[in-house]
Amino acid sequence: MQNKTAIIILAIALALVSIYQLSFTGATFKVRKEAKDYGKGDLVKQRKYLDSISSLPKEKWSYLGYTFKEVQKREMNLGLDLKGGMNVILEVSVEDVLKALSNYNPDKTFNDALARAREQYRNQAGSDYLQLFGRAFSEIDPNARLAAIFGTVEMRDRINFNSSNEEVLKVLDAEVESAISNAFEILRTRIDRFGVVQPNITQLSTRGRILIELPGQDDPQRVRELLQGTANLEFWETYENSEVIGYLVEANNLLREINAALKKDTVSVTSIPDAQKAASDTTKKDQSLEALIGQDTAKAAASTRAEFNLQNPLFGILNPRVNEQGQPLPSCMVGLAAGIDTAQVNKYLKMNQIKALFPRDLKFYWSQNPYKYDPTKSLYELHAIKITTRDGRAPLGGNVITGARPSSGVTGSEVKVDFTMNAEGAKTWARMTRENVDRCIALVLDGYVRSYPRVIGEITGGSTEVTGDFTLDEANDLANILKSGKMPAPAHIVSDTIVGPSLGKEAINNGLVSFIISFVIVLAYMIFYYSRSAGSIADIALVGNIFLLLGVLASLGAILTLPGIAGIVLTMAMSVDSNVLIYERIREEIRNGKGIKLAVSDGYKGAMSAILDSNITTLLTGVVLYIFGTGPIRGFATTLVIGIFTSLFCSIYITRLIYEGLLKRNSNLSFSIKITSNFLKNTHIDFIGKRKFFYGVSIAITVIGIASLFIRGLNPGIDFAGGRTYVVRFDQTVNTADVASSLTRTFGETPQVVTFGSDNQVRITTKFKINETGADDEAETALYEGLKGMIGGNLTKEEFLSKYRKSSETVGP
Repeated sequence: MQNKTAIIILAIALALVSIYQLSFTGATFKVRKEAKDYGKGDLVKQRKYLDSISSLPKEKWSYLGYTFKEVQKREMNLGLDLKGGMNVILEVSVEDVLKALSNYNPDKTFNDALARAREQYRNQAGSDYLQLFGRAFSEIDPNARLAAIFGTVEMRDRINFNSSNEEVLKVLDAEVESAISNAFEILRTRIDRFGVVQPNITQLSTRGRILIELPGQDDPQRVRELLQGTANLEFWETYENSEVIGYLVEANNLLREINAALKKDTVSVTSIPDAQKAASDTTKKDQSLEALIGQDTAKAAASTRAEFNLQNPLFGILNPRVNEQGQPLPSCMVGLAAGIDTAQVNKYLKMNQIKALFPRDLKFYWSQNPYKYDPTKSLYELHAIKITTRDGRAPLGGNVITGARPSSGVTGSEVKVDFTMNAEGAKTWARMTRENVDRCIALVLDGYVRSYPRVIGEITGGSTEVTGDFTLDEANDLANILKSGKMPAPAHIVSDTIVGPSLGKEAINNGLVSFIISFVIVLAYMIFYYSRSAGSIADIALVGNIFLLLGVLASLGAILTLPGIAGIVLTMAMSVDSNVLIYERIREEIRNGKGIKLAVSDGYKGAMSAILDSNITTLLTGVVLYIFGTGPIRGFATTLVIGIFTSLFCSIYITRLIYEGLLKRNSNLSFSIKITSNFLKNTHIDFIGKRKFFYGVSIAITVIGIASLFIRGLNPGIDFAGGRTYVVRFDQTVNTADVASSLTRTFGETPQVVTFGSDNQVRITTKFKINETGADDEAETALYEGLKGMIGGNLTKEEFLSKYRKSSETVGP
């Protein structure tokens, strides 16, 4: 065999890379096992243990120089069907983008074209809405000009009155693409802030569609609200830290009193007014922060962190921004808290007793990104926002932004963001900067502070720059965010799938069992049919194929799904098929009288064309499935394509290397046993002689199939027709007719109910309000109302969805 050395080096390199990549999965498995042992069945304890490990720097926990967070990103990713979680496909509304670009022009031809394009888009899967709109606009009024619709003030530099419809459509195409990209970046930021481990967000081949996978997420309503919310950019005036820290001290004291009262099962009704009276004195100039903190800490000395947290409920989780002398640091940032503690801080600050301590025009926002100087990247900033308008809204919104771009200072070392505003925004911006010299103005996106520059002087003209110790990537991101405020691009959920963690665990167990059984059967069959020597070599190639396949999947960051496991099983069959072709050709050469060395050489040569033909055709199918498929289909295609290459390498080259090594030592090789050596050797079936019979059978089956297609038709699933599917597990065996009858009352139609797996588990399919946007919560309520009587007990909706609903899937029409 030629290039033997190169093949050996490649095999060793692939094995080492696979071991290296799979070792990360082993490391995370070890930590999760430790968390399970620590929690002893308590999921909250397990999660806290993992969160604590994730926040540790490299000095305290590392594997091959990586933190636990970084190791998690490199481990073998499991799909939602194995891990549980939520899969969402969103579609950026191109129609809404066009409306915004036209400044919501009321022109009849324009709106009729939008309506016609919308109808055609629903009926033509995979079509481009913008092209449909351009065609519809020309059909409705051939003399109408798009320049008259889109020649707005914001777009006059690219569209003038003389621009042709084709030129305008090119500009619109670029604007739509920009809107989709901005929406994609905003969604990515929201997901990262959502705190999901190993999220996946991908732009699909269909324009404007975005696939989002959130492993382990069990709050679908919150996810829907997060993803479908329109990006909202706001400019807020702020409080200084020195103006707020006193209120935080009083809030900390009051929380201590409340906790102490709760422990005694009595609540002092006079403590709240007293605390409010004390709060009114905190702004006195003669009372310093150092004295306030002295009063706080003098009451109880904390010898341990636990005791300190007990005595300081708020400051135990929110670190105030003060120096060593207890003086507040200048900024609108008033504190830092770990990401896992932000919810508890919010809970404290929303208590009526605590809210009464603060000024009415004060509210708090968290930062979007972790604190820049925190090495663990687990602390988030809390900012004090000042409400200055009567309606409580921000004095300046992102709709005034007309352009934004990153730039650098004179020396090129300082990165900043330049942006421009329209006339109305420039006027408001000038007033805000004039009234807030030497104070911060917070840029808030979707309720999170993105930047809080300090104003040096009044800024007029609407052109300004924002500095904030940005990296170039951060400046690019902020520029994109600022531009996204200019042109709204709302995203709507067209499909979502929810898989509960218990169903995912069952899928893993069932998948592993099926894989192991098929793997053992194939190994045993090869040894039985082709003898221990040849069968064992084929088995070595098969084991190596699976090992390399998993290693490549891990190194590429591919996601292993349940269909992916099916792809691995199929890859096993294809790998064995290659060895079968080779072995049968070798046996044929041996029967023709050739020696074992020549038979092996000619057997590999003779089988090569058949092996390549079958694998190339399968490879083409896998590539097409990967390009056009989504979710489970892509997972199957990924393992199939990778498996084809690894199986070819192992079944052809690895086995050939082993045979050449054995033949050099003159080992005794055999490719069959007595029972199988002549199996099917003398079998003769006269297919030609019986061709009329087979013709008749083939024609009869074809006619029956075509007649059935026309008479009964196809029953498309929700993937094609749209609808909602729920998998519900009961505590006892249920009758599907009874389930359908109970749900007919709440759904207003009879759903399809079939047994799914065990007798106490059903799959429910319905089209309940599938054409209405935002009806998911209503559908879940109808499901709960219809089935709670069959479950029994005083069951809440939340308990039903978390315990009894194992999965759900929604696909738009």
